[in-house]
Amino acid sequence: MLELGTMRRLNKRYGRILLLASGVPALILSFSFALKAQAPPPANPQSPPVEKKDKGFSIKVSVNNVVLNASVIDKKGRIVNDLKEDDFKVYEDGVPQKLIHFSHADIAVTLGIVIDDSGSMRPKRQAVNAAALIFAKTSNPQDQVFVVNFNDVYYLDTPGDFATTIEDLKSALDKIDSRGGTALRDAVIASLDHLKLGNRDKRVLLVVTDGEDNASRYTEEELMEKAQKSDAQIYTIGLLGSDEDSSLFKIRGGEAHRAARALKEMAEATGGESYFPKSLDEVESTCRQIAHDIRNQYTLVYQPTNLKRDGTFRAIRVDAFEAHSKNKLVVRTRPGYFALKPESSAPIASEKYPNN
Repeated sequence: MLELGTMRRLNKRYGRILLLASGVPALILSFSFALKAQAPPPANPQSPPVEKKDKGFSIKVSVNNVVLNASVIDKKGRIVNDLKEDDFKVYEDGVPQKLIHFSHADIAVTLGIVIDDSGSMRPKRQAVNAAALIFAKTSNPQDQVFVVNFNDVYYLDTPGDFATTIEDLKSALDKIDSRGGTALRDAVIASLDHLKLGNRDKRVLLVVTDGEDNASRYTEEELMEKAQKSDAQIYTIGLLGSDEDSSLFKIRGGEAHRAARALKEMAEATGGESYFPKSLDEVESTCRQIAHDIRNQYTLVYQPTNLKRDGTFRAIRVDAFEAHSKNKLVVRTRPGYFALKPESSAPIASEKYPNN
């Protein structure tokens, strides 16, 4: 198998960027499309790193530190925004950890919007596109955003690495060619690779699909490992089990249940959330809810007491308690991470988090 890394190729017939993930054989795709190699475009010059003014001091996040983006929910399902550092307890493999940084702020995100463009999505795309635009507009203006449309292949449809305007995003979403199968896992893995080109403090994928994966080369196990090794959160919207007579989405039948399970597992493995609207009319409010969730997260950073980088999975638990009643709250964050071995780890990051 030819190891490609993340590549972008220009499809001359459709005028779109074909996004390839590492390990996907290019020769298979080249028989189906006339492709011309294109050098990767430069990083978006209009989206420089956000300079943060520190109230106290800054810390550099090294490869040994663990960064958690956490959403906190009360028993009524409402986001809780008034917690302090002392209201949290963090455990790794059951061992208490000491926070070296805590903040609660709307920080910029590198964001991928990944949308199913298979044949069954054609009647749904107009509503999905409108909701995705609202999602982008209600996010942080310093976000770096790209769009990947996928059927049995997947395309980076924003110019360059990231969009520079809302018009770029609208144009990317409007590149509808609804046909073929659903290579969801391949598209998500390629999009996780593309997130690494961004330089924002958080990385997020929003994935919208209406069916079970039936065209990917990667397996569910490979996707889950890739997702858990990334530092991205994945939010999923499943428009499953369409009932044409009532225009409702009802999860019934083996295929819809398998698709729902896969979307839930992918989101939960990364600290994201899965949503299953009952109709197209609910997609817009779902996107607004996800954007609100992303913008109202707590950032928790700790250096593990176990500093062995042995490639093993470390389970994380975060507890949070109401400031006055001390009632336990629901915390949504990634359930763990892989302590990557030195030879397989990425270079030390240079991101800075302001001290509150």
